[in-house]
Amino acid sequence: MTQSSIRIVSELHDEPHIKGQRVTVRRIRGLVEGAGKSTEEVAAQLGVDVVDVYGALEHYHDNPEEMTTAKRRWNEREATVQESGATSLAELTRETDG
Repeated sequence: MTQSSIRIVSELHDEPHIKGQRVTVRRIRGLVEGAGKSTEEVAAQLGVDVVDVYGALEHYHDNPEEMTTAKRRWNEREATVQESGATSLAELTRETDG
């Protein structure tokens, strides 16, 4: 395991993300590989180190089953939000906490 991979954890979002950040591995992968942004652009946009962007990409490609599970969980949460009529997961959380 490379040093950058150590900074990928699953404490928030129930999904791999950069330790100490709310930036998920899937989001970084989407910005770099989906939107075609450079790793430097993504690091600057998200306020993280470039090494963390590379670590997130490495984690994504080295852990396909985990990433598939994370995407499935996200899709399930989104479906729950849409079924409730809420416009966002944050709105749904406010309604159930209140």
